[in-house]
Amino acid sequence: MVTLMLDQTQLEVVLSVTEHALSLRKQNVTMERSQIVKVQLTDDAWTWLRGVPDPGVFVPSAFAMGTWKSAGGKDFAIIRRRRPSVVIDLEGHDEFQRVIVTTRHGLALVKALRMDTGEEFADVVDIAAAPAKKKPRSAKPRPATV
Repeated sequence: MVTLMLDQTQLEVVLSVTEHALSLRKQNVTMERSQIVKVQLTDDAWTWLRGVPDPGVFVPSAFAMGTWKSAGGKDFAIIRRRRPSVVIDLEGHDEFQRVIVTTRHGLALVKALRMDTGEEFADVVDIAAAPAKKKPRSAKPRPATV
């Protein structure tokens, strides 16, 4: 299962040894936070898959891993069966237009992307579980009593 690591500037999809081998990819997938246009949660990642594997491995209804090429550009996918997934649309990324990843931590990713994270990489689950910093309330003027 992929690990999603986030700091204040970028998101990294850390692949396991098996995922590296099946996706035919040597490096993890990284993207700048500023390149993330939209993050969507889905119960069926297969509907978001477009194009053909190039390079990648595809076993229908079992898994799809690797780069997918279509008329719209390239996507990166790590999809396992019909499990909850996250779809990340990118703009200005030099390699991919979309990243589709099966993970049970999609909601944690959405929460973590909304929060201001620290300088170091941290797992999105740890970031989302951290207590949110409360913003100081502005003092409301009270009406004067006579």
